[in-house]
Amino acid sequence: MNICVFASGTGTNFKALILSEKRKKIKSSISLLITNNSYCGAVQTAVKYGIKYKVINRTLYPDIPETSYDKLFLSAVEEQSIDFILLAGYMKLLSSQLLKVFRNRIINIHPALLPSFGGKGMYGVNVHRAVIESGVKVSGITIHYADEKYDEGKIIFQKCCAVSNDDDEFSLMQKIRKLEHKYYPEIVKKFEEKKIIISKNKVIVN
Repeated sequence: MNICVFASGTGTNFKALILSEKRKKIKSSISLLITNNSYCGAVQTAVKYGIKYKVINRTLYPDIPETSYDKLFLSAVEEQSIDFILLAGYMKLLSSQLLKVFRNRIINIHPALLPSFGGKGMYGVNVHRAVIESGVKVSGITIHYADEKYDEGKIIFQKCCAVSNDDDEFSLMQKIRKLEHKYYPEIVKKFEEKKIIISKNKVIVN
């Protein structure tokens, strides 16, 4: 697969995916980064590894109509012949045009067990703080299809970890990152091998 990664932040999952490709754990080629934040760590990672990147945000395109703005995303991935998209800490909803063309070919990783602790504003340390404050004893990751709403797409895969009594949001974040970096590439490999299907509105991973 020819992959585009969307990211807005530090880019740790982006880097983990690149390293998985370089170590031949996945066969796909990560050839493009799209971001709304030109100063984010993901851009630095793209530069380091020689991956093309495109910054698309309303600051750069303040005056064009919404439909034309949406088309920028689709045009960017089509120019690079992208056939699969991975979200890795991307903070914006995806354009409707992109979602239509890439239906069931865009997945996201979320640092909690959905449907709990999801939705707008639930990203990064905010998620882990909410988990700690809730008193739950288990957290984890969710990999799911992306759709028109935050964190509501069909769930593909989940993995748990314990929330210890002495965990704070930062120690929990480190636990979750280890799960993210291990399992996101593994799910990409499952897609490469065509071992993930949707049947009767549920996702089956073989």
